[in-house]
Amino acid sequence: MGAPAIDRLKKRADFLAAARAHSCARGAVSAQARRRGDGSDLVRIGFTATRRIGGAVVRNRAKRRLREAARIVAPLHVLAGCDYVFIARGGTPTRPWGPLLDDMRSALTRLAAELLADGEPPAHAPKDQTSSRS
Repeated sequence: MGAPAIDRLKKRADFLAAARAHSCARGAVSAQARRRGDGSDLVRIGFTATRRIGGAVVRNRAKRRLREAARIVAPLHVLAGCDYVFIARGGTPTRPWGPLLDDMRSALTRLAAELLADGEPPAHAPKDQTSSRS
């Protein structure tokens, strides 16, 4: 089976629900994940940056970088039927590209391990579960 379909998370209530679930901070990325439990294999991903990151231009740059990193990394590391929120941290706008991708990959791997420990395995598990760093 291929990677699950990925859509954007846009409603505030969905962001708040993810905030109450699992979270993991790695380098310049903080990630939150929750299993929706609606029977759908659709993966939804949202992005946010607080004013602490900087002005609007800096926040938008940070979110653009997170979106592109998620486009590359997420299909290999997300679980079907889950919502993910990526939060820009202080170094997101200026972090070198390779380490930013590693931060996101590490956070997604950790969240997948926590989600799998909570319940039954989903229809699509991450392909790369060889590195289970805590």
